[in-house]
Amino acid sequence: MNFRTGGAVQDIYSCVFGTWRPGIGDPTWQGWTTVAVYLAVAALALRAARTAAFPKPSARRERVFWSLVALALLLLAINKQLDLQSALTATGRCLAKLQGWYAERRAVQTEFIAAIGALSLLVLLGLLWLLRGTLRRSAVAIVGLSFVSAFVLIRAAGFHHFDHLLGMPTLLSVRTNMVLELTGPLLIALAALGLPRSPRPVRDRPPPARPS
Repeated sequence: MNFRTGGAVQDIYSCVFGTWRPGIGDPTWQGWTTVAVYLAVAALALRAARTAAFPKPSARRERVFWSLVALALLLLAINKQLDLQSALTATGRCLAKLQGWYAERRAVQTEFIAAIGALSLLVLLGLLWLLRGTLRRSAVAIVGLSFVSAFVLIRAAGFHHFDHLLGMPTLLSVRTNMVLELTGPLLIALAALGLPRSPRPVRDRPPPARPS
């Protein structure tokens, strides 16, 4: 690494950590409720992967899918309070300022959202291929997972007007952010709860004792 590159990295590091610090991102009851929902739905997805009665032709693919859903929700629960997408937003803002294109950042954000849309479409097509023949059981979960992913990535883009909308209160002073963020996990939970369960094995009972 040459001196110029090293200096640029140091400038970015100083800029990012001058505006962002690791810590609890949303220490409110709504933030912790969202974390609890993520963890609960992750547990439901893991239970689905282990105990749902999937047909044999697609059982392995469906168990892999639900295991990945559980892992994704666990990571999102951790990220919810570490607020890593804010670090990504801060990094993009610092790069824009240091490289001199901060005034054109809206165009870059638009391109970023377009790239997110294209990537999300590719992931969706991949999931549809992986779960071919199972959409009656998995379609709702796919929609929920897509909703969660799009929400998190758009938040990372850092649109000011979008962030303002998310902070607006709705019914009972619940933020729009919470309503939109929980829509995806609740769809996934609905799909997991609707899956048929494998019957529990019946244990053999000892024969009754004969009278002496």
